[in-house]
Amino acid sequence: MITDVDALSPFELSLYLESRVPPAERNDWLDAGRGNPNWTAPVPRAAYFLLGDFATQETLHVQDSRIAGQITPQAQRLTRFKAFLAEHQGPGADFLTECLSQPKLLGMSAEAWLTAACDAIIGDNYPAPARCLDMAAQPLKTYLDEELFAKRAIDFDVFPVEGGTAGICYLFDTLIHTHLLDPGDRIALFLPTFAPYLEIPELPQYHFDVVKVRAKQVITKGQTQYQYSVGELDKLRDPRIKAAFVVNPSNPTANAMSVQTLAALQKIVNDARPDLLILTDDVYGTFVPHFMSIFATLPYNTACLYSFSKYFGATGWRVGAIAIAKHNVFDDQIRRLGGAPKDQVLERYESLSPDPEAIHFIDRLVADSRDIALHHAAGLSTPQQLMIALFSLYGLLQDGAGYQQEVIGICRERERILFTALGLPPADPHLDTAYYVDIDLMQWVTQRYGQAFAKKLKIHSSPTQILVQLAERKHLLLLKTSPFGSDAWSVRISLANLATSQYQQVGARIIALFDDLHRKVEA
Repeated sequence: MITDVDALSPFELSLYLESRVPPAERNDWLDAGRGNPNWTAPVPRAAYFLLGDFATQETLHVQDSRIAGQITPQAQRLTRFKAFLAEHQGPGADFLTECLSQPKLLGMSAEAWLTAACDAIIGDNYPAPARCLDMAAQPLKTYLDEELFAKRAIDFDVFPVEGGTAGICYLFDTLIHTHLLDPGDRIALFLPTFAPYLEIPELPQYHFDVVKVRAKQVITKGQTQYQYSVGELDKLRDPRIKAAFVVNPSNPTANAMSVQTLAALQKIVNDARPDLLILTDDVYGTFVPHFMSIFATLPYNTACLYSFSKYFGATGWRVGAIAIAKHNVFDDQIRRLGGAPKDQVLERYESLSPDPEAIHFIDRLVADSRDIALHHAAGLSTPQQLMIALFSLYGLLQDGAGYQQEVIGICRERERILFTALGLPPADPHLDTAYYVDIDLMQWVTQRYGQAFAKKLKIHSSPTQILVQLAERKHLLLLKTSPFGSDAWSVRISLANLATSQYQQVGARIIALFDDLHRKVEA
């Protein structure tokens, strides 16, 4: 039995509250705390399984044998594949046909890409090159450039990774291994942010000194957004801050940085902090039309992390990527190391190359992901890289635009229903992902029930106690977000994982609980 629920992290509290509801009472249980989307993208998946079926047939060089061969270049494979697709007509086949007509997007001829894709999905070879398969590189880079980097045509490299969480771990570790960051160094965190970004710096192996750069809620023309003031951004002028970590669009506020905020950040870095290391997590960027990443404005200083998990409904696939410009601050700062740190870095990576000083930061990431000694077996699995290629191609081709409109439309409609039920002002649609909503319950209670009740509630209750009551009495699960850097009474409601019609119920249950509490106080 847990006695101090206030001490639990947001996700631990959610698991605890869910366990408190008996199975017999879960028929009307609404979990609006989890961020897992309840949609998937069927077309690239259909294409994936068609490719897998065809590739398996291509390995059957000897009939009536339980052992198949490998994928090797063969004449007429493309012809056989086109005949195969004609026999399996449908959206997946149509998508693959369109892909093969786009050699520029594939980065190679249709014949070469098809053979590489078949080899990848069979998965009988180590990833080579270890950093990124040639078959996946061009689709992935073009997708990131168009969806996140505002088509700036930046020259950059990519490292496909096992989802965003693996990318976070790899980046933190390699920054330490290369002495770009040392335990106890000062870093900046843009808040609110995904809770692990606040928890990782406190781990004993890092124990960073954290400067918090806080966004504030702004209501302009009746629309809500969260932005960083120039005063907050000016904290980055402190030369003791070595790195800044950003989730953009943010989790839990679901808000992207405005063009004005990006310009202010760009000016600070260019004028005062050209040495600043920036890591931006852009997993929600594709939910904002015409989104622009920090990487697009500050490519030299920025490492960009992206995951396909949310947009394509692919959390179980564990597919993401790290992008770093070919000319970057990470490489330059490693070259400037001297004394013991330089010697330690040379010694760590000397088994990779006769010239360890010339190894790029992104290749150090790849090597560190397998603790150097197992570098020969590094790289994301080849079947996962094929899925990345197909997701990327789908996002780029004609049907992908319609898919984006539908996904954004689903989230916006759920947000509209919830906001209407709670009487909240709408979010700025130009910057809002509508994937989550971060609600300050105390602010909402004050507006709905008045200051007197809000004051009594604040004295006699806590945000965690309110969440416990919502779960036990109203069978509604929300996530507390003060550990994300939000206000003490803020909660996150996911707009991704319930049926659209259920968001009216989410609002109704919140109101029902506070109506009960209000009546009790009035009585």
